Amino acid sequence: MLLLGDEQEDMIDRYLDRGTMYALDDHGVKAICVVTDEGDGILEIKNIATHPDYQRKGYGRALIQFLIDTYKDTYRILQAGTGDSPLTVPFYERCGFKRTHIIKNFFIDHYDHPIYEGGIQLIDMVYLQLPLQE
Repeated sequence: MLLLGDEQEDMIDRYLDRGTMYALDDHGVKAICVVTDEGDGILEIKNIATHPDYQRKGYGRALIQFLIDTYKDTYRILQAGTGDSPLTVPFYERCGFKRTHIIKNFFIDHYDHPIYEGGIQLIDMVYLQLPLQE
């Protein structure tokens, strides 16, 4: 299921060993995510994916809320980096994340093939953050 959130296996290998993986099990695994400690009080969502049969049913949002509840006393910020896609950026924004910065050409420079989401080629990495502490 991790390949749904990041379709290049060697990119997953870069963070999987240093991350913590969570699975949302509702009579079977519906969604997964991997988070990493990026230092300075920042927890980063490296991968989040919901099984295609269960998308748009609140499982991704439930995982985000689980992360917020679990880490609000330990980390200052929950952040996510994603492609500039009309499918994923609005999801994070609906969950309360705000855009903070962009890494130009990330998907061109780090993937061995073009990555498309919602019919759009992903080029830049968009970072979004959600404060966990006030």
